[in-house]
Amino acid sequence: MNGLSLSELCCLFCCPPCPSRIADKLAFLPPEPTYTFVEDEGSKYSISLSERAEWQYTEREKESVEGFYTRTSRGNRIACLFVRCSATARFTILFSHGNAVDLGQMSSFYLGLGSRINCNIFSYDYSGYGVSGGKPSEKNLYADIDAAWHALRTRYGISPENIILYGQSIGTVPTVDLAARYEVGAVVLHSPLMSGMRVAFPKTKRTWFFDAFTSIDKVPKVTSPVLVIHGTEDEVINFSHGLAIYERCPRAVEPLWVEGAGHNDVELYNQYLERLKQFVSVELIN
Repeated sequence: MNGLSLSELCCLFCCPPCPSRIADKLAFLPPEPTYTFVEDEGSKYSISLSERAEWQYTEREKESVEGFYTRTSRGNRIACLFVRCSATARFTILFSHGNAVDLGQMSSFYLGLGSRINCNIFSYDYSGYGVSGGKPSEKNLYADIDAAWHALRTRYGISPENIILYGQSIGTVPTVDLAARYEVGAVVLHSPLMSGMRVAFPKTKRTWFFDAFTSIDKVPKVTSPVLVIHGTEDEVINFSHGLAIYERCPRAVEPLWVEGAGHNDVELYNQYLERLKQFVSVELIN
């Protein structure tokens, strides 16, 4: 019966978990903030990084990183970061990061990634992460990316066709939600999950009314080209999630299944950058 044992079904129907408890099981794990914003002028901020952020570039290169705050529809003030990686970039990536990092820890990765694939990077910290206010929750995830999307559009004047939505792990959840509502240049789903219940109970075959993070039901509404990336040995979100998401995407392009990669090391494989370069510089241009 839907892949669940009798005892599990009894538990679900007698005391079904609420979405917030499923979210807790997936674990929002905001680290101690690794950065602060230092006001420069007006609403612009420079970023000050702690040693734990492990900045890999020079102080001068840090000048390409601009921070600011925006407010969500749920009233939280969230931190945003615009990383100018290339003067010739056609695309800007709106990057939604994983669940155990903040903008400080991701800043070096953003500069390196954008420089290598000729894209600028725009990112934000979820409510309760870094110097963003509020607490992490599923509802806040959706409000956070909405606020980031509108800030990117209005503050920098970037049109939807020049925006690539990139979500990694838990970041694929708000990414799919936004992509199901707006057509953009492209979407990248890196280690996506089908839903919270399907992660917590891998034999789950349907979406229950109390499920959370139900990307599997939203992804058929995504009308933009979608690149799915997943490690075949992912120990956190099973490879089957990436495969199922790929199969439900109306405009999926050739996916990247990284043989032997786990949840946190896909970026270390050469084919990761090669596939992204091909996607951004060739497939989206032609």
